[in-house]
Amino acid sequence: MLGYRIHLERREYAPATINLRLAAIRRVAYEAADAGLLSPELAAGIRRVKGVRRIGVRLGNWLTPEQSRRLLECATPLTPRELRDHAMLAMLIGCGLRRGELLALRVESIQQREEHWVVADLIGKGGHVRTVPIPTWVKTAVDAWTASVAITSGPVFRAINKSGRVWGDGMSPKVPWDVVRAAAARAGIDKLAPHDLRRTCARLCHLAGGELDQIQFLLGHVSIQTTERVMSDNSAGTSGRRTTRLDSNN
Repeated sequence: MLGYRIHLERREYAPATINLRLAAIRRVAYEAADAGLLSPELAAGIRRVKGVRRIGVRLGNWLTPEQSRRLLECATPLTPRELRDHAMLAMLIGCGLRRGELLALRVESIQQREEHWVVADLIGKGGHVRTVPIPTWVKTAVDAWTASVAITSGPVFRAINKSGRVWGDGMSPKVPWDVVRAAAARAGIDKLAPHDLRRTCARLCHLAGGELDQIQFLLGHVSIQTTERVMSDNSAGTSGRRTTRLDSNN
């Protein structure tokens, strides 16, 4: 695998092309090991070969694990508004949803599949459908919010009026921005947007050992090259800022 990567580099293939081919080989090795056609040791060796770094591409901002914990734990949610905001942050960081996907999320879409909670058949950008796993801590946060205001069907996240009561069957696209900015200010984090939490989700998955193709499916990217751009620089320490901007709708 390493020899193949060196071969591609010598032929001066673009980093995205090299990483795309390496990702395909990793996937084949994973499936072959699962089917007993390849030894687990050899498969693990193949999967350990890293891709090629891309230089000079902006990934936007993202949070480190410590910053993510601080963002979620900087306040104890008690009121319905606080419980809603906490659940929204949990969904953005834990599930990597786009802002529009968060606003469109319905209670009926949160289902149990093979003893795991998921957002089932989520319709994402371009009409592409995927199923998104929900970590237990995220489900707990969502349940705390919906139970506090007795939401049992329809949109999960809804507007709250000045008296603290749920109002209507949805909320303005501006609300997630306000929620993220307010949480970032409390946690002492500068210039954070909802989409930055989606990037954070991808990075946390990668740090936990997630493969490129698994992260691609989680985020709903049509092209694995889009995922590769998000994951191309894993050496950043604090929240990252680079020099050229990616499409914020990815």
